[in-house]
Amino acid sequence: MLNFKVLKNNLKKDYSGFKIIKIAILGDSATQLLVQAIKGYGYTEKINFEIYEADYQQIEQEIINLDSKLYKFNPEYIVIFESTEKLINDFYKLEKVHKKNYADTHIERIKSLWNRVNSKLNCKIINFNYVEIDDNVFGNYGNKVETASIYQIRKLNLSLMEAARGYKNIFINDICVLQNLHGRKNMFDPRLYISSNMVFALDFLPMIAKNIVGIIKTASGKVNKCLILDLDNTIWGGIIGDDGINNIQIGELGIGKAFSELQMWAKQLKERGIILVICSKNLEKIAKEPFMSHPDMILHLDDISIFVVNWGNKIDNIKYIQSVLNIGFDSMVFVDDSSFERNMIRKILPEITVPELPEDPVDYVPYLRSLNLFETTSYSDEDSKRTKKYQYEAKRAKFKTNFSSINDYLENLNMIAEVDEFDDYHIPRIAQLTQRSNQFNLRTKRYTEQDINKIRESNLYITRYFKLEDKFGEYGLIGIVILKEIDSDSVFIDTLIASCRVLKRGMEEFIFNKIVKLAESEGCNKIIGE
Repeated sequence: MLNFKVLKNNLKKDYSGFKIIKIAILGDSATQLLVQAIKGYGYTEKINFEIYEADYQQIEQEIINLDSKLYKFNPEYIVIFESTEKLINDFYKLEKVHKKNYADTHIERIKSLWNRVNSKLNCKIINFNYVEIDDNVFGNYGNKVETASIYQIRKLNLSLMEAARGYKNIFINDICVLQNLHGRKNMFDPRLYISSNMVFALDFLPMIAKNIVGIIKTASGKVNKCLILDLDNTIWGGIIGDDGINNIQIGELGIGKAFSELQMWAKQLKERGIILVICSKNLEKIAKEPFMSHPDMILHLDDISIFVVNWGNKIDNIKYIQSVLNIGFDSMVFVDDSSFERNMIRKILPEITVPELPEDPVDYVPYLRSLNLFETTSYSDEDSKRTKKYQYEAKRAKFKTNFSSINDYLENLNMIAEVDEFDDYHIPRIAQLTQRSNQFNLRTKRYTEQDINKIRESNLYITRYFKLEDKFGEYGLIGIVILKEIDSDSVFIDTLIASCRVLKRGMEEFIFNKIVKLAESEGCNKIIGE
């Protein structure tokens, strides 16, 4: 983890060619050094943050006044930070009768601020939650007393989560979890707080900045989609080829529990929609045996999208995996106990994220969890079906080897496309495509579900989604088109997105032919794109 001094030094470096993102920081305590940390961390991610920093303790004034500098700045992201320290001070000033309603009253105030922003700006809001500070006025009994500050802080955090679910453009920066992970003593410097009104210790600022930048990166479409796992001494202890299935370490006894914990974590990622891939050196038949026969295995073959086990080098195997999945190397995470393999991947395929796995397996899961490798800003039912889709893709890749001609291969896939107007069921996935798709996204316009609903209901737009299936299974929703009528003779391509999973299937030509037909049906002779 970078310390604050390193991030501050980044401010002196050249940001030319970096992506520019405008964000506004609104806080009730000193935020100058947090701004520096965000800009410095942005450098490590090739982002040049243009930041508007509101005056100290001016959150409400900036948001309520629609003529404020905040709205003139027109940020893409607004970061709202209210400190627990200030909340407790306000809480102490209340009469007892009002203390038990503090969380309810405060969350309504927060929602009113979100609504005010949304009435004026089309931006995303990153709202800090509230670190738990127990004043021990009631001791542990405070968990049962409505007028205790710790009771209201915890209730407020729960209410914040529930409220944020109702807004697609609201994201929570979970500094409460950061404090739990690193400890209050590492987060808060009382001397700094008293002297300068800063509620974060200097070397804690990079951790907060990393969280903020992680949310922004993900909302901008840069996400990790695939976890590549080694086998021996990674998801089980021992070497399957030497020790045999009965002697590998896995299960509830001894060190085997550490490997089971890793498998459980990976299984949860798979159920969320992360693609699990096995890449290991061994004989495939031997490597698959635990997945099929070992009673303590948590991961099974139907959890794995692609199973690549041979004696070839892992560079070539990962290149093959990438060609089948058709995703970028920069969306892959590689986990392997071998420092040799890790360093090789870092050197030859530097876009791949390669965690420096600890020596002791008991530290594997705590370390990997702490990295927050799979940040997301959206989730839909389609995500949980991803494993099957990529298993089908592996079958297609094998089927393709039976043909010398790409046309013969495509004809034998028996492809069927579904095209229709946007509807309620598909809106979450449509919005997700606009937020995550980068390479095959004509204008890279990011839309929330509310945005898509407004477009769908407007007479100015023509919308279509595209789905595809073949003899092996469904690809799911793989393309969207939004056309905007400019005048009686012209339509503008507001959005054109195609999933990389169906390129070279003829689908891109099919989509554009459909655009032409839609324009013709509206009596238009001109299609405009940018």
